[in-house]
Amino acid sequence: MVGVGTRILTVEDDERIRASVKLALEDEGWVVAESENGEQALDQFNRSPTDVVLIDIMLPGIDGFEVCRSIRKISDVPIIMVTARNDTHDIVAGLEAGADDYLTKPFAPKELSARIRALLRRVRTTDHATGQLRFGDLEILPDECVVTVGNTQVHLTKTEFRLLVELASSAGRVFSREVLLERVWGYGYFGDGRLVDVHIRRLRTKIEQDPANPRHVVTVRGLGYKLQG
Repeated sequence: MVGVGTRILTVEDDERIRASVKLALEDEGWVVAESENGEQALDQFNRSPTDVVLIDIMLPGIDGFEVCRSIRKISDVPIIMVTARNDTHDIVAGLEAGADDYLTKPFAPKELSARIRALLRRVRTTDHATGQLRFGDLEILPDECVVTVGNTQVHLTKTEFRLLVELASSAGRVFSREVLLERVWGYGYFGDGRLVDVHIRRLRTKIEQDPANPRHVVTVRGLGYKLQG
């Protein structure tokens, strides 16, 4: 069963919200660790293995963006950012900092659980592409979760890796944002193309020699994205 035994770190300074999230997640059978600020969260993360991190953007001291960036330097653990308003800047900044997904307050416990379950399902690995995939200087080994550009191995988050393999599995095919949301994020999404666009930008910075003029992950205006050699 997906998520059984999962350890979730919640980073939230509002005690009432933190308590309600803890209860909701524990009802799912998950182990929940709590932090009320960024410094405490980073200390807990470094001391104890964590499967998913839930980070509120507005924290005293180190804010959620910096917590996310700090975790991303050492781990590809799935991260969900939480924002108090549906602010495009906050959402995009959170994704650019390395988050895999986001939630806007107030959110229903069932929605949070669904997001976490989807994250856990898709980090298990990619299921439809095997063997070696090569596109010029870009090489992908789906079974080993390895990506190299030239002779250099590139570190991708689990979501970035799934996105790349999805594109590579049907090279030359144009994937709409809606299709990528369904296949990579793994659930009936609300059509938020920002998730796809920001992850594409992050992916390009890692695999393209010139991210502003990509050779491999190409935008097809008005339609979506495709991968080419």
